[in-house]
Amino acid sequence: MSTNVYSIRIDDRVRRIMDEMNDVNWQVEIRQSVERIVREKKKQKLLAEAKELWEDQIPNKIGAAEMIREDRDAR
Repeated sequence: MSTNVYSIRIDDRVRRIMDEMNDVNWQVEIRQSVERIVREKKKQKLLAEAKELWEDQIPNKIGAAEMIREDRDAR
């Protein structure tokens, strides 16, 4: 797996507080937070796309079960 560097700017006050918390591995914490947010945003996007596709579907009058029975009986 390759990695890339992504730089951010944070307020000096926040950075000083982070430096005081030397028991926290900020690189790991920030990476995990970014990964969690990316997964959540991707899931939201995929669900929105699926919902949009679903809204364009034409309802079937006879129902799925009946269509399956007809297909099974045709063989």
